[in-house]
Amino acid sequence: MTVSRALRSLRRGLLGLLGLQVGLAIALSLVDSYRRRGKKPKPFPVTRPETVAVGEGEITTYTFGRDLYDDMLAAIDGAKKQVLFETYIWKGDEIGWKFKTALTAAAERGVDVHCIYDGFANVVVSPAFKRFAPSLKVLRYPVWTAGLRFWDLRRYGRDHRKMLVVDEEVAFLGGYNIGSAYATEWRDTHVRITGPGVWDVERAFADFWNLNRRHRIKRDERPLLLQTASDWDPQIRIHRNVPRQWNFPIRSMYLEAINRASRNIWITTAYFLPDQDFVDSLVEAARRDVDVRILLPLKSNHIVADWISRGYYGQLLAAGVRILRFRDAMVHAKTATIDGSWATVGTANIDRLSLQGNYEINLEVIDPDFAAAMERVFETDQSNCLELTLDEWEARDLNRKFTESFLAPLRPLL
Repeated sequence: MTVSRALRSLRRGLLGLLGLQVGLAIALSLVDSYRRRGKKPKPFPVTRPETVAVGEGEITTYTFGRDLYDDMLAAIDGAKKQVLFETYIWKGDEIGWKFKTALTAAAERGVDVHCIYDGFANVVVSPAFKRFAPSLKVLRYPVWTAGLRFWDLRRYGRDHRKMLVVDEEVAFLGGYNIGSAYATEWRDTHVRITGPGVWDVERAFADFWNLNRRHRIKRDERPLLLQTASDWDPQIRIHRNVPRQWNFPIRSMYLEAINRASRNIWITTAYFLPDQDFVDSLVEAARRDVDVRILLPLKSNHIVADWISRGYYGQLLAAGVRILRFRDAMVHAKTATIDGSWATVGTANIDRLSLQGNYEINLEVIDPDFAAAMERVFETDQSNCLELTLDEWEARDLNRKFTESFLAPLRPLL
């Protein structure tokens, strides 16, 4: 009986501790939300769209939402055969309506238009906005994806991908969601692809559609069949995380590139919550004199993620990793460039949810010209950053140290 009581007490204690941690996280989020009310981000430096020839196609890099949206809408307006559109967040605001109107117009002139959006990410969007014309084929990825198989971890991933494919000729992918704030207030990165790489993006869309087509708003069990070429471009690869298949190659892509680095590793990420093996790879790279820089928001839109991510700063700074904090606006990009030859742009953050949880898609490019373009983007962003030094980090007050340590157990959930 004594052992039984002890176990019950231990369980209650652990649950109580977890409750306090979750309560603190909620309180921090509410206070941060209140402080942000009415505040607008300040202007930030951006890099103009730049196009680089890679293999048999081209890649254009976007760092300002308005430039990207103009080209995406132009591609939809010019579509003749097919549009495949997928997004995580699709706001029912001015920009959201522009995309909805353009997609509907394309469908009504005979273009085959398929749309996918994540139900959970758009819970707060008006139901009126989520009513679509019959000419559109729409898949709403459900809020609850596990059904009765609540024990199956493969069914809990969100659809965090953002991409557009038009007429098998051009594809867009990257970190930008669809909404007015993202057009001018957030710093993100997207790419436009032509050439053989488009077919891989198209296949990624079709595979997700066919895996989840039972969630169509208007039921239709017919699969999306594509007649795409099978040419391979050795300089471009598309990596897809697919939770249902327990397949997460994006993390492996990052680790392999980091472990091969000999000159520099420049990473930009919205949220930095890696596992310890990922941190160890960065630390080891810095110790072999690789220039390792991590650029992330000074204050992100998720304050709890900010607090938890700081638990890694001490070991990174001690090893010589530079931590650069983007000022005055939310940096939401998910990019990296290594050794002047390797680069990635995509939807996956460096956190557990993206690397081992959600549906994600990243472009990997091995090309010196594209890597140079991504380095120029990084240098522009760095000009708007405050660098965190080891002395500054070690001098932080006791309250901050306690909050970081107290919230650290929540790290595996994010």
